[in-house]
Amino acid sequence: MRLPRSIFAVTLAFAVAGCADIGLRHLEAPGPGPDEFSVLPVKPLTQPKDYQFLPAPTPGGGNLTDPTPTADAVAALGGNPAALNPNTAIPSTDAALVTASSRYGVPSNTRQVVDTEDAEFRRKQGRLTRLRLFKIDRYEQVYRKEALNAEQQNQAARRVGIETPSAPPLDE
Repeated sequence: MRLPRSIFAVTLAFAVAGCADIGLRHLEAPGPGPDEFSVLPVKPLTQPKDYQFLPAPTPGGGNLTDPTPTADAVAALGGNPAALNPNTAIPSTDAALVTASSRYGVPSNTRQVVDTEDAEFRRKQGRLTRLRLFKIDRYEQVYRKEALNAEQQNQAARRVGIETPSAPPLDE
């Protein structure tokens, strides 16, 4: 009498877990408290020197008082925050790198191809990831075979004669 009830309970648990449509990552807030990242400090308001040269307002666009932590960090470390803008031209210091990396051509739809291939990979690898009894992050399990092992790559480079002076010494 107990065995049919336990089989029914396990079947019901799998059925309910299978109804959840979550991705590979199961990330949620740790509790019902406030989200401290939802409130961002803004830069102080300043009077513009000339009202004729203010940027045009764009819906969903940036604001002069919006925080820019990455650009602020680049400027604090002595870099050029304007280099973070993706619409700027390639700096002359990176021209040789871009030339060498694009010597065999650059397809224009690389992002779309990678996105399509990754969606197909996740579909094949994640067939059973929606069946969950517990809240588990399955991302690591699905992409385990795709990750590089740093120690194996280091040893492979040393075997073919590539010097790796910044790597730790071999464990012997």
